[in-house]
Amino acid sequence: MRMVDLIEKKRDGKELTTEEINFIIEGYTKNEIPDYQISAWAMAVFFKDMTERERADLTMAMVNSGETIDLSAIEGVKVDKHSTGGVGDTTTLVLAPLVAALDVPVAKMSGRGLGHTGGTIDKLEAIEGFHVEISKEQFVDLVNRNKIAVIGQTGNLTPADKKLYALRDVTGTVNSIPLIASSIMCKKIAAGSDAIVLDVKTGAGAFMKTAEDAKELAQSMVRIGNMVGRKTMAVISDMSQPLGYAIGNALEVKEAIDTLQGKGPKDLEELCLALGRQMVFLANKATSLEDAEEKLKEVIRNGKALEKFKSFIENQGGDPNVVDHPEKLPQAAYQIEVLAKEDGVVAEIIADEIGTAAMLLGAGRATKESEIDLAVGLMLNKKIGDPVKVGDSLVTIHANRQDVQEVVDMIYANIRIAVHAKAPVLVHGIVTK
Repeated sequence: MRMVDLIEKKRDGKELTTEEINFIIEGYTKNEIPDYQISAWAMAVFFKDMTERERADLTMAMVNSGETIDLSAIEGVKVDKHSTGGVGDTTTLVLAPLVAALDVPVAKMSGRGLGHTGGTIDKLEAIEGFHVEISKEQFVDLVNRNKIAVIGQTGNLTPADKKLYALRDVTGTVNSIPLIASSIMCKKIAAGSDAIVLDVKTGAGAFMKTAEDAKELAQSMVRIGNMVGRKTMAVISDMSQPLGYAIGNALEVKEAIDTLQGKGPKDLEELCLALGRQMVFLANKATSLEDAEEKLKEVIRNGKALEKFKSFIENQGGDPNVVDHPEKLPQAAYQIEVLAKEDGVVAEIIADEIGTAAMLLGAGRATKESEIDLAVGLMLNKKIGDPVKVGDSLVTIHANRQDVQEVVDMIYANIRIAVHAKAPVLVHGIVTK
């Protein structure tokens, strides 16, 4: 088998066999196939697409390129959730204890984040003492006992995907549905869950800018998951503006606590219920999606979700008292208000640019080496559709320095006020098969 023949075959729009896809991924992982040939193949895929079977085969070839996580010692149906990313995306902090309160095992493998704010682990480490450096045995034991635990990502999951993504990033082939879908799904499948719920974002703050592209990606990932034996569902959700009000690590932990108490932002709660009901249903803990949602609302009302969050924090070395005393979370030295300069209605909040403003404060990483300041970030005081008057606070900047003029300028440039506007629809659709 020669790589040049496989490049030409895909260039001509023909379907690659399972063996041919395995040959490509195995050869690239072992450095037997050079970057320039994989680049040519990826560009051929970009233009000629892949069949559903090819996408599933590519996914599993990347799963099998490294180690996989065996969660069979954990009782019950393990359900994982993945978001394609956004600004102020606090859903995991709410969802994990929320569904665990209904005895759904949440065995979460998370990473640190590049970009606007930290990843799930960075956010959780805003809680004093919290750590994810636990053994796999401890991880399994915690999930069996408490239904929830988070561990850091292992170094050798899907090495083929890491190599291929780095190459796509510099060869103009990132924006390919089969390559995106297989990249996301291989990591979720290697992490060992039985079922997967996907939150596919669309809008200015999302990777997929249009609802049509987001739907195509969601359908592709759901098909891959189901074809390789993982029950998979997806929600297509709006990211034209930041989710919730908080953008920043400690600020988002506080917002998650509020949401678990039933006092959080309505859009964050709505999305968590939309994702959570799928997780509960796939775990066979409800007879229907509607039944699952009612059960989730009940554990918020009766306080069980909040208690689950407390025990989760305590089990991983954190101070559970932050739940009742969120002032114990890291606090920024300065709070600076960004005031409206005109009357009207908020018509646009460009999510990715507002996220960049938070990163400039130190809430996120521009590079892997960047240090995160867990205390800093932004609190939105107005969302799209909200009326404003001159002098109202649009955003509160939480900073550890007084000179934040570039952040103020960026906020003004990316929040537009008009005469009329209405809030965007949060959930654009559900993909179940």
